[in-house]
Amino acid sequence: MSKQWTNILSLIRHGENPANVNHQFSYKHVDYSLNAKGRLQAQQTADYLANQPLDEIYASPLKRAHETADYIAQAHQLPITIDERFREIHVGAMETYLPTAENWDEHNRIVAEWFGGNHTLAFPAGENYIELLARFRAALRDATSGKEGKHIAIVAHGGIFTHTLHDICPDLDVRPLLLQLNHNCSITRIALTTDEERVYGTLLQWADYSHLHGEAANFVAGIPTDEQIAL
Repeated sequence: MSKQWTNILSLIRHGENPANVNHQFSYKHVDYSLNAKGRLQAQQTADYLANQPLDEIYASPLKRAHETADYIAQAHQLPITIDERFREIHVGAMETYLPTAENWDEHNRIVAEWFGGNHTLAFPAGENYIELLARFRAALRDATSGKEGKHIAIVAHGGIFTHTLHDICPDLDVRPLLLQLNHNCSITRIALTTDEERVYGTLLQWADYSHLHGEAANFVAGIPTDEQIAL
């Protein structure tokens, strides 16, 4: 039997930034810092986690994720490991597209195709689902292999967390969960087991934001409605 390691992961979506407010597509070049509400969300998240066990912190290189991780790291006096593979979904050329209802419909069509099993469909000049899942799994493997019982925070993006969940936690029916939006600074917890062949998890908590209050809990939708785009 191959060696196994099990650790607790907190998958933390970054705080609010202008791309959320403007409903822009963002992978690499659209790279904003947190706005005032995002900083408040990050601070409240850090306060909530301050008295909880945490051994390591990883983050996406995008400013909104790294800056959110900074608040958590300061509370725990821990370094941050930046991992390129925790970037948001590579939407390719769509990052240059205006956030119109038509373009969001195309984005959502591709994601729906992924959930329907068409995993080779790619964003224009971007990645397909197979590539997304492979890079996320590889990053999770490197973050957890050889460790046991660690509490590890990964501060990254709603898309990569949400769309890979049914493969990272293969025994889970994700359809009811998707009714609960993965808001800014929400926390998803997974007991992740890594062995020589697989990376697989058990979901402990999905997209919880009960630690946020006041203006920090005044969320904007991750995927906008037509009415919001019109504004």
